[in-house]
Amino acid sequence: MSANLKTIKPSVRERVSKEEWQMRVDLAAAYQLAAIYKWTDLIYTHFSGRVPGTDEFLINPYGMMFDEITASNLVKIGWDGKILDDPLGMGVNEAGFVIHSCMHAARPEINCVIHTHTRAGVAVSAMKHGLLPISQHAMRVHAEITYHDYEGIALYKDEQERMARDLGKKSKAMILRNHGLLALGETVREAFEIMYYLDAACQIQIDACAAGLHNVQLIPDEAARKSYERLSMADHPREQRDWPALLRLLDRRNVPYRD
Repeated sequence: MSANLKTIKPSVRERVSKEEWQMRVDLAAAYQLAAIYKWTDLIYTHFSGRVPGTDEFLINPYGMMFDEITASNLVKIGWDGKILDDPLGMGVNEAGFVIHSCMHAARPEINCVIHTHTRAGVAVSAMKHGLLPISQHAMRVHAEITYHDYEGIALYKDEQERMARDLGKKSKAMILRNHGLLALGETVREAFEIMYYLDAACQIQIDACAAGLHNVQLIPDEAARKSYERLSMADHPREQRDWPALLRLLDRRNVPYRD
């Protein structure tokens, strides 16, 4: 009996730190919420979370839909591309590794990166003028949005330096031209919030521009500045309120993200 017990592999929760497990739970919740908000593109986009205190990050196993992601099946990978823990043996999306390792290495204060290919996000990424200051949703990110020109599918490591350069040292939102959106956060919750407002702003812009760009009213610079300052406040009450509410949404639906 004791010999057999020695061969049983510990569960993921048992073999990781408490801090890593919490990151796994939060990141899995973000994947599940993305499925609800229709941010998915089959299996081809990716969210990542830094393993606290390390040069490693967690990302989705390549081949699973977002509503299949749980805390236990996330893949742990090093910045050098070495897979450290792959519970399902599915590996990771190579383009996902290229993008996310670049973002985490360039910005050590960032702990979560969310990348999407939503229809509205890709549509705005293809517009020459980019994201316009036409909605309150856009105000959350408009002052710090950056852009990276399309170089093809992100499979080549030499693009990482240019992507990090275009992101800059302070921005937490980037539009990948002709490709999609990136949101960064010091927490999963912050990255999710930024992506929520960024994608919503893109949807609103596509709707508004359907009437013709000449009919679109731009927000004045001063009003835009004041709105951004208010919406980007780190100690805003929503910090304590929106993420718990989103987790309750998952719990009411009996989504097993904590598994």
